[in-house]
Amino acid sequence: MNCSLEQLVDLQLHGVCGASLEPGRRGGAGPSGTKAFMVQGRCLMLPVGTQQGAWSAERKGCACTLGKEGSSVEASLVETPKFYDLQTAAGISYKKIALLHGRNCLASTVLQTCSRYAHPSTRCRFCALGKTLQAGDTIARKTPAQLVEVAQAAKRLDGVSHVTLTSGTTPRRDEGILYIGQCAGAITEATGLPVQIQFEPPEDFSLFETLHGLKVANVSMHVESLDEQVRRRMTPGKAEISLSTYFEAFEKAVAVFGRNRVSTYVILGLGEDRDATLARSLELVDMGVYPNLVPLHPLPGTYMEHAQGPDPRYLLEVYREVGRALRARGMSHEGTLAGCACCGAC
Repeated sequence: MNCSLEQLVDLQLHGVCGASLEPGRRGGAGPSGTKAFMVQGRCLMLPVGTQQGAWSAERKGCACTLGKEGSSVEASLVETPKFYDLQTAAGISYKKIALLHGRNCLASTVLQTCSRYAHPSTRCRFCALGKTLQAGDTIARKTPAQLVEVAQAAKRLDGVSHVTLTSGTTPRRDEGILYIGQCAGAITEATGLPVQIQFEPPEDFSLFETLHGLKVANVSMHVESLDEQVRRRMTPGKAEISLSTYFEAFEKAVAVFGRNRVSTYVILGLGEDRDATLARSLELVDMGVYPNLVPLHPLPGTYMEHAQGPDPRYLLEVYREVGRALRARGMSHEGTLAGCACCGAC
């Protein structure tokens, strides 16, 4: 059967469960605790586990039938990429350097440590960045040479078509941003792949010009919430940078990279003012900023571990309104060239 928007939202919120499914990756940045499924030609990162309300998954090879309350949806698991089997000359597994996100996005947390995460008083309440490093599943710092090597293999073996580079925040913020930009430039020069980089707003906005000169395709500054009170409660470290500063940074970045080449992440379900969140999301679209709107997925080992996800009716309202605004202004996930919006699986 065709999957309705309501069913897609339900899948996104509640995920899937089944004895034949391996659990998703635990911890780290990006789509933790999820697996990539193809559903009617689109890729979805769905939570995998025993959570309440999950769809059942019956698997035969990569093919899956997802079922809930008399409805069923045909899907297929995205196969484990071939580059995961490789390692560097120094014996570092490629999957400790970068991972496949969605169907065709190579992603890496370039700097796995974060000055915000390091202190409980400033840590984002939903973040599990440090868990993969603690488990030995990644390395703390990826070099441009390592990232180029993995990107070349991922493009050749698995058809990767774009790259996302994110990072923890460094004590000297702009130095960390520049390093990620240099990594992105090295990847694009060696492979031709477009790269999105993700960071907090720089202290010196002229850094946007430098990043553009390094051939960075897209920049994303994750505000996390568009409600200042929620930001102070849920992202106490990042909230030191005000919403007004984020919006100023968005404006400066759009002036350099262009409309649809700047984005942000907005997590829905943190207790935010819904009307203000929708209004500010539409303001972002007016500015030329692509808002990645995602529901809260509480992660084990975080302060939000036992939180409830958002009301699906709220998600549907925001998705529909923002989707209409994006279409009206000629903005699309394909137009972002690289990164989370381009992938769209979360």
